[in-house]
Amino acid sequence: MANFITILRTIFAILLVTVLIMFHNSDKVLMGSFLMTIIIIWMDGLDGYFARKFNESSKFGAVLDILGDRVVENVYWITFCAIGWLPVWVPLVVVCRGIIVDGLRSVALEQGYTAFGSSTMMQSKIGKFIVASNFCRFSYAIFKAIAFALLILAHMQADYTGKELVTTIAYVSAYIAVFFCVIRGIPVVIESKRFFPKNETK
Repeated sequence: MANFITILRTIFAILLVTVLIMFHNSDKVLMGSFLMTIIIIWMDGLDGYFARKFNESSKFGAVLDILGDRVVENVYWITFCAIGWLPVWVPLVVVCRGIIVDGLRSVALEQGYTAFGSSTMMQSKIGKFIVASNFCRFSYAIFKAIAFALLILAHMQADYTGKELVTTIAYVSAYIAVFFCVIRGIPVVIESKRFFPKNETK
């Protein structure tokens, strides 16, 4: 069930941004996209709930969850850039960081380590806190969720009370999310060195 939810929310995200690219000048589409984004965000927490409740946690599930998260966040960042809501450096930073971190995590996975949980590849206390702690993971997820949802509301054509505040919160959250994205990738790069023996050749 948890894996099914992960796959389903990924499909929903791809369908949503496809519609958003074509009809982002329609307030009705934007409002529908906002509501659908809330559902996709909710599903992100739901798959973890089912995994814990029904003891469905596994290395495959952990990897699938990361892949789902990566696809969802990338399609949002890239779409927002494509329709002119964000500068191009934002998706470039996020995508490049994801490629680097996921590549290193794949090496760790071969040796029995996962990104999070009891078998996390992070060994240092600071690394575990930045990358794997509930506080940092939750903070990153919250800022992404706020950015994705409010960037859509901020670009509605109609004026409404608090639109300037919504826009400010949306962009501040987006840039904080990118900051978290980069900062949480640094410990992975640093600690991954132990998975590559010094005498290893290309």
